[in-house]
Amino acid sequence: MPGTHYFPQDKVHYVWDNELSLALTITPGDTVVYHTREVSDGQITPDSTAEVLQNLDWDRVYPLAGPLAVEGAEPGDTLEVEVLDIHTEGWGWTAVIPGFGLLADDFPDAYLKIFDLTNGDYTLFKDNIAIPIEPFFGTMGVCPAGPEKPVIMPPGPFGGNMDTRHIMRGSVLYLPVQVAGGLFSCGDAHAAQGDGEVCVTGIESPMYATLRFNLLKGRSIPAPQFQTPGSLTPKSEGAGWYATMGVNPDLMQAAKDSLRAMVEHISTTYSMEPVEAYVLASLVVDLKVSEVVDQPNWIVSSYLPLSIFR
Repeated sequence: MPGTHYFPQDKVHYVWDNELSLALTITPGDTVVYHTREVSDGQITPDSTAEVLQNLDWDRVYPLAGPLAVEGAEPGDTLEVEVLDIHTEGWGWTAVIPGFGLLADDFPDAYLKIFDLTNGDYTLFKDNIAIPIEPFFGTMGVCPAGPEKPVIMPPGPFGGNMDTRHIMRGSVLYLPVQVAGGLFSCGDAHAAQGDGEVCVTGIESPMYATLRFNLLKGRSIPAPQFQTPGSLTPKSEGAGWYATMGVNPDLMQAAKDSLRAMVEHISTTYSMEPVEAYVLASLVVDLKVSEVVDQPNWIVSSYLPLSIFR
């Protein structure tokens, strides 16, 4: 019979390392209950101010719960991870961290906002702006092969820091096993985030989650894949969207142009400071590649859900 395990809360790591001691070993079909730390590993608290961002210990950022080994997993197999349940621990934070983000040059100053997540369904950005709470893990992956010990932030074909908000409750993630046992880890949970996470943070939150693991022997995939349970935006549909476009021969520049236009639209239309508009965009605005076939210019669009405005 499949078993249920409770992942030890004191077992975290901050780099991908296939030589780490195992925190837990399970068999295919087993379920694991997690309680994960927020991404700063306690350096940011509900009482923090933006000053804390100037002195972050980056060796403690991205505490991942892991590694977890799945018996029988070998390179060439695929690890199946089903998100059975996930919910916040009641609070979270979003920040502009100097030097990071899609518009780092435009917003060089530190900014921090703390959120009350106890409602469960939404959190208030302002009295008239309600952000849906849709939790997910920003980082889920197997350990990459090789002697290197890469930091957590960039993703890879093994998964990792993918920040893909649609891998939510009811979704199934497929990861290509790189080393024996798979060595799965997760963390960096978000209560909300737009596609792109443009200011480099979603609503970072400590999280409870339940994951079920299965193994697809002999099925090889080149990079992560996933399946969602239904609509990609179940809490944002029904009120329409406002979109701004960036048109440029470089997709990254098109994304920046599109986002700058969106920040200006939000700040002027809804009477807020540009940095507030930038942070709000990171939490609710979805970047989409609208066109990549009409050379020499490509289009990236930023979609703002109008449902958040009361």
